[in-house]
Amino acid sequence: QVQLVESGGGLVQPGGSLRLSCAVSGGIFRLYTMGWYRQAPGKQRELIATITSGGSTNYADSVKGRFTISRDNTKKTVYLQMISLKPEDTAVYYCSAGYVTDKVIYWGQGTQVTVSS
Repeated sequence: QVQLVESGGGLVQPGGSLRLSCAVSGGIFRLYTMGWYRQAPGKQRELIATITSGGSTNYADSVKGRFTISRDNTKKTVYLQMISLKPEDTAVYYCSAGYVTDKVIYWGQGTQVTVSS
């Protein structure tokens, strides 16, 4: 069975950087579209970045230019490099996987990112 495990979250100062990882076990990683979502307290879960099996990426306007999604098919891992972090980036960040971008099949448990001085 397929399991997604996020790591790399933590506390960072405004303007700082953080790199999240999502390790995938089981399944056929190279066939998946991978994504990153985030959910802040009291808000809906927001799709912030996707990367297809072919490497095409897409970003929400709120993170465009600051966040970069990438994948390593050998390590079966997807990454989210975050720079110029703002307090409003504070949220639980979730990794996702599916065969198409708009149909998530698998979810990670989430990792907390807190941007605060």
